[in-house]
Amino acid sequence: MQIREHWNTVNRHRALVRAYCLKLGLVWQGLTHDLSKYSPTEFWRGAKYYQGYRSPNDQERMETGVSLSWLHHKGRNRHHFEYWIDYRVGEDGQVFVGGCKMPKRYVAEMFCDRIAACRIYQGEKYTDASPYDYYQKSKGHILIHPETSDLLDRWLLLLKEHGEAIAFAHVRLELRDPNY
Repeated sequence: MQIREHWNTVNRHRALVRAYCLKLGLVWQGLTHDLSKYSPTEFWRGAKYYQGYRSPNDQERMETGVSLSWLHHKGRNRHHFEYWIDYRVGEDGQVFVGGCKMPKRYVAEMFCDRIAACRIYQGEKYTDASPYDYYQKSKGHILIHPETSDLLDRWLLLLKEHGEAIAFAHVRLELRDPNY
């Protein structure tokens, strides 16, 4: 079990997301980001399945078939699109499953989270294209609301093409302007 390494990874990730959220004016979200990672359900599994180059949830899922840590985490953190997946039953009894549209401030936190995760796991290989490229690989098989997906995609593409300074200034502007 790699307790110290996992602890340091979580702390470094949270510090990056906190700094990014502060740039966007999301003070409370930055301060409270991923606090559930310190819960016993998430922390001890993270330490057990820690690898350093990817999420421990992936390894837990590979070894056991399910990540109990992830199930706990996504149900408590609104910046994950999986938090917003729901179902409804139509009048004909048919069940529809899909992503609900996320509030813009949680999409912004997800934007920060993806940048920080790529920086942590990719280290020196990170570029401003990394979060966008990673998202493109998953887009076709996730249950995310189309408008949420388009917004995240647009912001990550802005990061890729223009860098952090311009991307963060633009996202902050969009968060402030309700008509944007």
